[in-house]
Amino acid sequence: MRALLLGAAALLLGLRPAAPAAPAPPPNVLFLFADDLRADAVAALGHSVVQTPHLDRLVRRGLTFHRAYLQGGRNAATCVPSRAMLLSGRSLFDIDETLQRHPTWPESFAAAGYTTFISGKWHNGDASLARSFQIARSVFTGGMTNPLQAPLRDLENGQLSPPKISPQHACATFADETIRFLNQPQAQPFFAYLPFDAPHDPHIVPPDFPVHYPPSAIPLPPNFLPQHPWDNGEMTIRDELLLPWPRSPDGVRALLADYYRYISYLDSQIGRVLDALAASPHAAHTLIVFSADSGVARGSHGLIGKQNLYEHSLRVPLVIAGPGIPEGQSTEALCYLFDLLPTLGKLCGVPGPATSQGLEFTATLRRPAQPARPHLRFAYKDAQRAYTDGRYKLIRYPKIDRSQLFDLSADPYEITNLAAQPAHAATLASLTLQMQQEMLRSGDACPLQVPRPTPADWTPPPHP
Repeated sequence: MRALLLGAAALLLGLRPAAPAAPAPPPNVLFLFADDLRADAVAALGHSVVQTPHLDRLVRRGLTFHRAYLQGGRNAATCVPSRAMLLSGRSLFDIDETLQRHPTWPESFAAAGYTTFISGKWHNGDASLARSFQIARSVFTGGMTNPLQAPLRDLENGQLSPPKISPQHACATFADETIRFLNQPQAQPFFAYLPFDAPHDPHIVPPDFPVHYPPSAIPLPPNFLPQHPWDNGEMTIRDELLLPWPRSPDGVRALLADYYRYISYLDSQIGRVLDALAASPHAAHTLIVFSADSGVARGSHGLIGKQNLYEHSLRVPLVIAGPGIPEGQSTEALCYLFDLLPTLGKLCGVPGPATSQGLEFTATLRRPAQPARPHLRFAYKDAQRAYTDGRYKLIRYPKIDRSQLFDLSADPYEITNLAAQPAHAATLASLTLQMQQEMLRSGDACPLQVPRPTPADWTPPPHP
């Protein structure tokens, strides 16, 4: 009634009634994705050596998830299922790694009126790229390459063009293309996906990049071992052949020096993109997400690669910043990578594919102390299974009848195996039962015990 009276009074006075406030436009999304980046390899998240000034400022202005995870892999190239899970919102045991059987979240963003853009690494088949993104510039459609000679392709009339060699480091080209996109007028909100291929090996950066790490100054990981204590089912994969056995401290330090330099180079390219966004008209209404497809061992537990279920290989960095996101805070909430796009969809008002299985965690974004998932389950091929309730973590190696139990709150580097200690027998039994129940629910038929386990001992082959 009061509004009617005010409107009538305005008419009598010859004034036009105030128009109702226009609804706020949906936010844009800038999604920055690294390749094989450990969650602890960012300075602002506690690393004592690596220099990441641009990621550090993103951490300061956003919310960091310390317990974000890849669910695992059913093949050695874990980045393939990781990216498929992320983009489809489906779990490890329900994905098509070529993204052909199910719609993707970028498709849903496009259907909701978003402009969808990609520049970077695409590892899930040509057909699904053309279906998922409206604009694709300088895309690397392979697994690994020399980034100074990367074959890159564009989307033209719904088809990927023949590859052309990048004129510079691939990461710089990906950043250039994204900056060019951000500088264009945008009639619609956008979903810009920038999946780098760094710091995946080979650890190659431009020769004139000024950041260097003397190997002698590199500390070894707290859980460094010369050799993994038993055969985990994937001991001679390509990644594990990057260094000979036993892993020497000097060899691991040299590998880490190159890895950290590549991380710093990646950080410099991310900084260019963040600067371009800050200078654009989109800065105030763009959500920024930074994460990675997996971690990697790099000397931890005597391993080099990511074909294992330890924290250093499963846990990934995750920072979300932008309108409505708490600044400079962190959370211990558990989540999978494939929960990310359902969460962004909720923030952007985008209804996702009906086939998406991820759980949105916007409640945690509002209140960082709010839990997300109560537990997480992991798998690698049929050789390893793992489960965590947040505090305790069980890793099971069925083929060799070995188990590991870690108290992550007291032992985040997974050094002390509690599985054989009588005081922890009840915890071991409880987590084993919970893992079995979750495996049944998801249709995971991998047995946790086999009739005739193989010997756990392992002798390294001669290094090639």
